[in-house]
Amino acid sequence: MIREKIKNREKIIGTHINFADPSVGRIAGLAGYDFIWIDMEHNYISFESLLSLVIAVQSTGTDVIVRAPQDDLTATKKIIEMGVDGIIFPMVRTADEANRLLSYTLYPPHGRRGFGPMNAVGYGAFDVLDYVKTNHEKMCRFIQIEHVDAVKNLDEIMKNEFIDGYIIGANDLSGSINELCNVFGENTTALITETITKLKANGKYVGLSTGDLSEVTFKHWSDMGVDMLSAGADFDFLTAGMKKNKESLQRIMKGTI
Repeated sequence: MIREKIKNREKIIGTHINFADPSVGRIAGLAGYDFIWIDMEHNYISFESLLSLVIAVQSTGTDVIVRAPQDDLTATKKIIEMGVDGIIFPMVRTADEANRLLSYTLYPPHGRRGFGPMNAVGYGAFDVLDYVKTNHEKMCRFIQIEHVDAVKNLDEIMKNEFIDGYIIGANDLSGSINELCNVFGENTTALITETITKLKANGKYVGLSTGDLSEVTFKHWSDMGVDMLSAGADFDFLTAGMKKNKESLQRIMKGTI
């Protein structure tokens, strides 16, 4: 599972889900990625749909990580009670914020998570006490570096021992310096380089999320030192596949082939 791979500093890959249909989750899980990233920050997935997606992905043996809505305690509680393999906190800017958000995922004495696991313990079918004692060692916790403030505060943020990985959000990072979508610009590249260099020097695991589907882009990020790369999304694949199919049909039916 991805926690062991992260612990062993192996490189892992994944893709993103934005649609609510659990069939999409099953298809994605069967594709053979190391993990599937379900997004709850930017799309319209309900918690009921999220649970169906989590179950669908995990039924394939693939790990599922969920990006929570920004700074939302209620959402965080509901997500982790589903028994996800990892949770991602977006737009973390300070050490205090990181420490508070991580504390929501950890039972005392490590944090202040409230008690109420459901799907995470099979609704009582699994050993609840064992879950309470060991969950902090099993579920992955990620924060996203998406703002120049996070880069400035990285030394303090890294002191939290429960952060398993740091995922760079290049678009928002560029936006934080008023260069939104200039992901490969000189200033954004300098910030990303500084972030990766500092994380690597401290033995931290580095991730990056991109909507790009280009191998050139994948190589760019890998060469920069990214360990965990999540790319593309369900709507990207559907759009690209339909366009390709339409173009093929047009060529055949118009006799251009």
